[in-house]
Amino acid sequence: MRPTLRPDSVAVHSGREDLTGLGVHALPLDLSSTNPLPDLETGGDSYESMATGGHPTEGGHVYARLWNPTVARFETALATLEHAESAVAFASGMAAMTAAVLSRTMSTGKRHVVAVRPMYGGTDHLLSTGLLGTEVSWCTEDEIAATVRPDTALVLVETPANPTLELLDIRAAVEAAGDVPVLVDNTFATPVLQNPLDLGAAMALHSATKYLGGHGDVVGGVIACSEETASALRQVRAVTGGILHPLGAYLLHRGLATLPLRVRAQQEGARQLVAWLQEQDEVAHVHYPGLHGDPRGLIGTQMRGTGAMIAITLRDGYAAAARLTSSVDLFTHAVSLGGVDSLIQHPAALTHRPVAAHARPDAGVVRLSVGLEDPLDLIDDLAAGLAQYGATGDASRRPVGV
Repeated sequence: MRPTLRPDSVAVHSGREDLTGLGVHALPLDLSSTNPLPDLETGGDSYESMATGGHPTEGGHVYARLWNPTVARFETALATLEHAESAVAFASGMAAMTAAVLSRTMSTGKRHVVAVRPMYGGTDHLLSTGLLGTEVSWCTEDEIAATVRPDTALVLVETPANPTLELLDIRAAVEAAGDVPVLVDNTFATPVLQNPLDLGAAMALHSATKYLGGHGDVVGGVIACSEETASALRQVRAVTGGILHPLGAYLLHRGLATLPLRVRAQQEGARQLVAWLQEQDEVAHVHYPGLHGDPRGLIGTQMRGTGAMIAITLRDGYAAAARLTSSVDLFTHAVSLGGVDSLIQHPAALTHRPVAAHARPDAGVVRLSVGLEDPLDLIDDLAAGLAQYGATGDASRRPVGV
């Protein structure tokens, strides 16, 4: 593909370079779980290459746990969008995060991880359990340099952060981490609005379930990185069996073609909702990138836009949040985000429920994922929900610690 193509063209054409040679126009879907071997020796060589993090050789793909052409095309497309040498796709965002941590501890022998809160509750939970044999030190952005140790394998950050959209300076985090690689969860921003590798990060991770797929019908994860890092990730994936299913890869690759259009339209809708939400008495605070200032100038430099995620803090706390989430109609009360339809959820009771109480989002915080509906209809829906503000709520059913 010509390197001068602009992002919208890249989104449509990346990962499709071999289709003309195959004589097809639409993306092919290869569902084979196993593949015929040309002979024992070359088949074995290819198996060994893929099982240790390499690519298939002339011996073929051998087995779908190791490699699949449909998955590989999606990886090529995402890598191109993220300005990366390679990308590695997984069965979920959490499988991708697990592989990132394991690949670093496996290759370095180091067991310490530095992580900046807030971040996605699933990642927080994974690190806090010690399930992967790691020790985690939580810190703020300003504390990264002081928290990194000689045995630190990885620094994990997320920007904009889940759920309250705090921005983190990626360049500054990379500088503070020194020789330790930095992984940036880029799910909220997407490659349309932010490219962490251009800012020095070693890995850009996506819960592909969200914006990349965009239609709420596929679960997946992907990490964009150097080929050296990808090799280590593929080895973990091959051994643990975490590869993305070909059908999921097909849907995600198809989703990339419309990603820039969707993100820009959703972002415009979010801006209209933010302007309206700021005027509502029931809303104590609106969390949205740049809304309350951007002293480090990250919007327009690090980020090319403000995104389509919003969080609000309701004055009446958990009771108001419970009433709002249960009384909207156009917004679907559900976890996840980034789809064409708008979602609403309460992080402290759901996605961030396993997070330590002192680090959990405020009980009055509600997260909104703005879809492609008419913003005026979404405003009407939220207005109807907020009109229930004075209704009697059952706060006794709140989860423990919320």
